[in-house]
Amino acid sequence: MVTFVTTNPGKVREARDYLDDPVEQVDLDYPEVQADDLATVAAAGARAAYRELGEPLVVDDSGLTIDAFDGFPGPYSSFVEGTLGIERVWELAEREDNRDAAFRTVVAYCDGQPFEASPEPVDTERRGQDLAAGERGEATTDAQVNADEGIPVKLFEGIVPGTIVAPRGDGGFGYDPIFEYDGRTFAELATDEKNAVSHRGRALARFAEWYAEADR
Repeated sequence: MVTFVTTNPGKVREARDYLDDPVEQVDLDYPEVQADDLATVAAAGARAAYRELGEPLVVDDSGLTIDAFDGFPGPYSSFVEGTLGIERVWELAEREDNRDAAFRTVVAYCDGQPFEASPEPVDTERRGQDLAAGERGEATTDAQVNADEGIPVKLFEGIVPGTIVAPRGDGGFGYDPIFEYDGRTFAELATDEKNAVSHRGRALARFAEWYAEADR
């Protein structure tokens, strides 16, 4: 069984699409660190949750990174959306020559045991457009997040590259109306189309592949 520590049942449903083992949701109010990269936030959350529950678990952290803003808002995406709104984010990005961006998710797994190095953050079987996302900022490595902490964490990153555009579409949520992927914004995609390219789905797929083969 996999314990997914989250308040969002939608994440659990998505995880069940990728994992053969049962997935249980645990709503735990663990402290969330303030950091400039998603991997550090997710890793710290996994450690905090493991200290509380003492069982194998996953947490995740997601965000929108904009190249012209040096990866901002990243871990602060929810705060920025609620404070500025997506139209203001578009207005700021509109002034830039480079409007490249990416949706990213980092899934962090912790069971208290050491791990071998995580797989590369970019799946080599992705299309060329997606491979370019790896050049816009690599995932924080296991060694970096584990250097000063006593509890090892395994990281899996999912990336969807895109472009910031003027708001379009009536679907989705959050930054979806200003994030264009392959000619359409996420808000213009049907739910199944969006799920097929989901950054969380990509991270979960990589985790599921490792988890199925891991010696646990």
